Amino acid sequence: MDPVRHLKISVFVLLLLVTVGTGGFMVIEKWNFLDALYMTVITMGTVGFKEVHDLSDGGKMFTMGMIVVGVSVLGYIVGSLAQIMFEGQIQRIMGRKRVEKMIDSLNGHYIICGFGRIGSLICKEFKANGLQFVIVEKSVETLEKLDEEGYLHMRGDATMDETLLKAGIKKAKGLISVVTSDTENVYITLTARGLNPDLYILARSGEEGSDIKLMRAGANKVVSPYIIGGSRMAQSVLRPNVVDFIEIATGSEHLDLQMEEIGIPGHSAFAGETLISSGFRKGVGVIIVGIKKSHGKMVFNPHPQAIIDGGDTLIVLGEPSSIARLKDLVERTAFDSVVKNHRKENQ
Repeated sequence: MDPVRHLKISVFVLLLLVTVGTGGFMVIEKWNFLDALYMTVITMGTVGFKEVHDLSDGGKMFTMGMIVVGVSVLGYIVGSLAQIMFEGQIQRIMGRKRVEKMIDSLNGHYIICGFGRIGSLICKEFKANGLQFVIVEKSVETLEKLDEEGYLHMRGDATMDETLLKAGIKKAKGLISVVTSDTENVYITLTARGLNPDLYILARSGEEGSDIKLMRAGANKVVSPYIIGGSRMAQSVLRPNVVDFIEIATGSEHLDLQMEEIGIPGHSAFAGETLISSGFRKGVGVIIVGIKKSHGKMVFNPHPQAIIDGGDTLIVLGEPSSIARLKDLVERTAFDSVVKNHRKENQ
C-alpha cells in the first residue's frame, strides 16, 4: 500500500481513538469533556503526567488499553512519516543523479531554454522526430509539469554560464531560446555564443526591433511567433489550399507525405553527380524541391542537369519511407554495394 495512504488511515484511527477515549472517560469516570479529553491525550502520549482525578478499577483497565492501542497507533504514524520523508528524499536524490548522468551522456543534442507555450510545442515536435534535447527551466511549477511529461530537464537560469555548461552546451548541436522576455533571450544568446562559438542558436523575438539585437548577440536565426502567426492566418484566407499542403508536408503527424532536408556529405557517392544521373526521382520516388548550395544560395525547382556537390542540402518531398531510403543512400560511398545496385536499376 502507498505510504501516504497508510498515513491517512493512521491519522483517521488516531482521531477515532481520541474520540473513543474521551467518551470512555466521560462514561466510566463521569468526568467533564475537557478533563476526559486531557486524560486521553496524556495517556496516548505517554508523557507521565498525573491523572486528572483518581481512577476507578474500570478506569484503570480502560487506561491500560488506551496506552497499548495509542502507543501502537502513534508509532505507526511516526514510521509512516519517516518512510515518506526518507523514501521521497532518496528518490529525489537518485532521480536527480540519474538525470545528470543522462544529460552528461548527451552529444549533438539541443538545449531548449524555456518551456512555455512555444517551448512545449517545440519539444513535442522534437520528440516526434526522435531528436535528443534537454530543457532548461527555472520555474518550480513548470518543472513539476516537466516531470509529468517525462522530458529530460534541469532547473537553472539559462543566462548563467554554469547552467548551460551543465546542460552540455560544449557538445550540443544547437540552442533554442524561447523564454518570454526578449531581454533574457538576448542574455542567453550572448552567453551561449561565448561558450560555444560554433553552436547554432535560434531565438524567439517578441517585440519589434528585438530581432536586430538578437542577431547582434550571436543568434543564427530569429523567429517572431506573432509575425509568423499573423502571416499564416492571412495566407489561410488568401491561399488556403497552399497552407493545407504545407501543413501536411511539414507536420509530424502526417504519415503519407513529408518534406525534409537532407545534407550531402563530402564522401557521398552522389557528390558531383547531376539530379538525373543520381536516379533519386526514378529510383527512390522523391521530388527535389530545391537545393541549398554550400555557399548559402537556394536553387528552387532545380534543372535535371543541376549538379549535387558535397556540402549541399537537398529539400525533398515524398513518402517517409522514400525519404529514409534517400538518407541512407547519400551517406554511402561509391564502392557500396547498395549504391551499385541503385545505379544498375536506374540505368
